[in-house]
Amino acid sequence: MTRTPRDRPERPGKPAVRLGRAGKKVPVPADDTVIIHGAVPPRDILMRFIADNPDKASKRDISKAFGLKGEARVELKALLRELEEEGMLEKKRKSLVRPGALPPVTVLDITTRDKDGELIGRPAEWPEDAGVAPAVAIRQSAVGKAKGKTPVGGLGDRVLAKIFPSKDRAGPAYTARIVKVLDRKRSGNAALGVFRASPGGGGRIMPIEKRGEELQVDAGHEGDAQDGDLVEVEIARLGRFGLPRAQVKSVIGSVATEKAISMIAIHAHGIPYIFPDSVIREAEAAGPMTMSHREDWRSLPLVTIDPADAKDHDDAVHAEPDPSPENPGGVIVTVAIADVSWYVRPKSALDHEALKRGNSVYFPDRVVPMLPERISNELCSLKQGVDRPALAVRMRFSKEGRKAGHTFHRIMMKSAAKLSYSQAQAAIDGTPDDQTGPLLEPILKPLWDAYRILTRGRERRQPLELNMPERKIILKPDGTVDRVFVPDRLDAHKLIEEMMIQANVAAAETLEIKRQPLVYRIHDAPSLAKQESLRAFLATLDLSLVKGGNLRSNHFNGILSKAEGQPYETMVNEMVLRSQSQAIYSPENIGHFGLNLMKYAHFTSPIRRYADLIVHRALVGTLGFGEGGITPAEEAALNDIAAEISTFERRAMAAERDTVDRLIAHYLSGRVNEEFDGRVSGVTKSGLFVTLPAYGADGFVPISTLGRDYFIYDEAHQALSGEKTGLGYRLGDPVRVKLVEAVPLAGALRFDMLSEGRKMPTATRSFHKSGRRDRSGARKMPGTRPSRGSR
Repeated sequence: MTRTPRDRPERPGKPAVRLGRAGKKVPVPADDTVIIHGAVPPRDILMRFIADNPDKASKRDISKAFGLKGEARVELKALLRELEEEGMLEKKRKSLVRPGALPPVTVLDITTRDKDGELIGRPAEWPEDAGVAPAVAIRQSAVGKAKGKTPVGGLGDRVLAKIFPSKDRAGPAYTARIVKVLDRKRSGNAALGVFRASPGGGGRIMPIEKRGEELQVDAGHEGDAQDGDLVEVEIARLGRFGLPRAQVKSVIGSVATEKAISMIAIHAHGIPYIFPDSVIREAEAAGPMTMSHREDWRSLPLVTIDPADAKDHDDAVHAEPDPSPENPGGVIVTVAIADVSWYVRPKSALDHEALKRGNSVYFPDRVVPMLPERISNELCSLKQGVDRPALAVRMRFSKEGRKAGHTFHRIMMKSAAKLSYSQAQAAIDGTPDDQTGPLLEPILKPLWDAYRILTRGRERRQPLELNMPERKIILKPDGTVDRVFVPDRLDAHKLIEEMMIQANVAAAETLEIKRQPLVYRIHDAPSLAKQESLRAFLATLDLSLVKGGNLRSNHFNGILSKAEGQPYETMVNEMVLRSQSQAIYSPENIGHFGLNLMKYAHFTSPIRRYADLIVHRALVGTLGFGEGGITPAEEAALNDIAAEISTFERRAMAAERDTVDRLIAHYLSGRVNEEFDGRVSGVTKSGLFVTLPAYGADGFVPISTLGRDYFIYDEAHQALSGEKTGLGYRLGDPVRVKLVEAVPLAGALRFDMLSEGRKMPTATRSFHKSGRRDRSGARKMPGTRPSRGSR
């Protein structure tokens, strides 16, 4: 799939300071408002101070920090009272906090680990009506571990912790340092696995993680587990010899049943998948929409264009020539999005559950939706010929693709047609069917005319244009893989994508103009370290990447165009993708590097993304569209909400990826010892990752199986090269491999390399840094051991 993102703004650095009247340093907000020592600060600076200093946020602390005396303290008191009445602050003991904020010292339950292995905790006590409890990253000092000065927690422990606002936008909103371990989990850590029964009782637990290990279940400790059940266990004892012992805690279900593979990922990643009764009752009781604050657009022939198997339709489009003489050759593009904010109100059970999930999760065999089907597939699905409430944006573009203006509307609409991508494309390509034939001239051709105009603007904008095809898995009725293929990338897909991007931009621009807080979708430029790593790699291909801090997406596009049609095209696309930062949600805007846009927010899919729902509420509130607007409490909690939904997005991506890996491993498990064409997709010190393009699967080739040479890891060239022969393997190399092992439950494949290595460029061989490895993978230097590779 080709991925996309105007000029990127300067990155904000640390908050500036300005000397006040008394020579004190005080913070200066983003709009360069001068904060004078001794004067009551503006609301945004005051809220920022309280968020950053949760343990020093009493009225006395605030007065001292800003040098307030006399009348200024009276003014501060009135301002704080006003913020409390608006719901922006609340009082806890003597301190003021943002609603939903954690106190400076909190009792946490350590529940899981993130992708880097760091512990994640959540408050042990959290009100049900306050939404999802915020995640807290536990920071444990290596020095503290060694010297025993800092208490060390583990999974399942309950701890007393000091809470700090996080400086990492991509992670949880809080970090914590453990003060005391209150209750250490006596039986060790919990784990998931598949129970395999032994004839005499007991059995073993087969791992579902690629790096997991088997566990022994003694007779009498298997509970109600039957052979083949997916179970949750407690690791009861870790001995020096033999397998670790475990006890079955609960049975999740049989792995032999349909959809079991995705259930493993759902449980392993802690994804909520059962709606509470209160949420279902609220969804079923949802009342009919009204015309209050709505414009009647039911005569406008909006159409939905989605995948053929889509069950919900939350966006509709329309285009027509702009009749204004001031915009000759221009077009008007309308995008209408289901009005989820009408049905899902702040602090409702539906809202709490939606925030708890963050987004819908899509597996090959099922969808775990953010909202119940009564909302997502019925009331908020823009069905053909049915009245539906929506938020619409009407955008005017010049014939050069420049936006001349836009307006938002709360409407009642009626979809004129439900079309699939392939159906709409076929009509444009000359083979309309009975449904699209009558729509071709009045609806479809104007849409494609508008798309061609939007494409001119896109080409001028130059978003990042990676060529990374996405594979789709088709399953059989029993839930196993039928086939894997790369769907065609049609102009119909690109049309909808570009119109949605422009609608998202319009939402961000409108809210900024209104000075309405919102959640942006931001994407930072590649870090300097990643830039240098990519630059060194490209140099080995005689390709160069411009140096300096003003790097833009079009610089990467220049590299990609030079690699097009070359043997290393796939490799370069892969490395450029790896160099990119991860897009996240944030109330602070730094622009979207990949799309090359200064202002961008997610507006177009509130059925499946909580970020879009927040943007809808912000638009409803600031534009005076009636009920369902954003509340002061939500505005105060945007930092926490953005951190949470960014975390849940990564959780969903990991679960989806793990499920695909397991499905493909199941699919190939009956083809052990067969040979396949592959491509080197990763190079580590301990071996090679090889992708099978025909299946979208990847497996590992240990360095110990590559040959009788010493292999050196060359990071700059992304290669393993033989010390004696100079032959080796490089990222992107086409290779022939044999499948020697498949572990379906863990989604792991292991290959033997059949292809001879090719002559490698001369590598910088610093044995003190990379070391030499023999056939076993061990370094030749005494006293060292090989590190495990990672994808």
